[in-house]
Amino acid sequence: MSSVLFNEHPTHDGHVIAEIKLNAERSLNALTLEMCEEMLPRLHAWATDERVVAVLLDSEGEKAFCAGGDVVNLYKAITGDGDPSFPERFFETEYRLDFLLHTYPKPVICWGNGIVMGGGMGLLSASSHSVVTETSRLAMPEVTIGLYPDVGASWFLNRLTNGTGRFLAMTGSQINAPDAVHLGLADRCIASHHRDALLQQLADARWGKGENTDANGVVNRIMRELEQTSQPVFSELEAPVYQHSPLIRELMDHDSVEQIVAAIAAVKSDNKWFNKAQKTLAHGSPVSVKLIDDQLKRAKHMSLAEVFQSEMALSVQCCRHREFPEGVRALLVDKDGQPAWTYPDVASVEQHFIDELLASPWEKNPLADLQ
Repeated sequence: MSSVLFNEHPTHDGHVIAEIKLNAERSLNALTLEMCEEMLPRLHAWATDERVVAVLLDSEGEKAFCAGGDVVNLYKAITGDGDPSFPERFFETEYRLDFLLHTYPKPVICWGNGIVMGGGMGLLSASSHSVVTETSRLAMPEVTIGLYPDVGASWFLNRLTNGTGRFLAMTGSQINAPDAVHLGLADRCIASHHRDALLQQLADARWGKGENTDANGVVNRIMRELEQTSQPVFSELEAPVYQHSPLIRELMDHDSVEQIVAAIAAVKSDNKWFNKAQKTLAHGSPVSVKLIDDQLKRAKHMSLAEVFQSEMALSVQCCRHREFPEGVRALLVDKDGQPAWTYPDVASVEQHFIDELLASPWEKNPLADLQ
């Protein structure tokens, strides 16, 4: 069976709700090259199909919408057990998919239930109408594998206030539904049991014809009503990022990344969420921490297309150095949890090493045509 399922649900007034369902439940719907290659032509076709009024992007299973990208196959390609051209093909295809969703001419509703990490965050943030549920756990945990938050994170993390995006990237911290909506990383908190009701109401809606079609308005109304009825489900959930926002602002207000890391480590707290952030930062890749800081600064005023072009170059460069494959080996392949990072701490990371990673490997970027 295909790892992506495509459905077209007829509406009562003759339109179609197109559905993309990630169907790799055993791997927590992690994105593969083949999944991206299947989705791209369907989305292009639906963009010009007058029958299609909206796209619903969801997944099989309750545990995860999408838990990341295909890092194990990236590891195999890097270490000689796979096609050496795979990293460039994978990142180019994934980023083209993300960029298409960001710029899609019709509403894209992303049902971000369960684990939404890495590549899943790319899909969620690119969708025009993003939904989180009471089980949603969002994160960009690339610091744990020697990489950096990509899939457009240089765009959406830079838009969080008071250094919050940089903090979340450096610590790989998880974000629940209330925090996701507060930060603007998701649009609506809707209870998970309303998933079928959402599709049914989309099918029952009056979408109009021609100039009288207001697809975004229809989707907003349906989602607003479902969010209002879902409020009791979220009323008891804490919002740790919001609760820690004054502290995060203070911690990120330093003159160097080394000072930021030291400040985070020095905090005495009995809060489990913050303690986990401290632990992840302490055990994460020093190269990643330094790279995250530099990449976010560099991308702050880039256009969306420039962000993906920049990430394309950086991701390929990361596959040509040892830090990323070593992180994947320790966490996901050998699973010994003992990565031999290139540098012992952030203060030891040499700037020339970071500069090499940030240098483009080509004269012409494979995503140069994005506009």
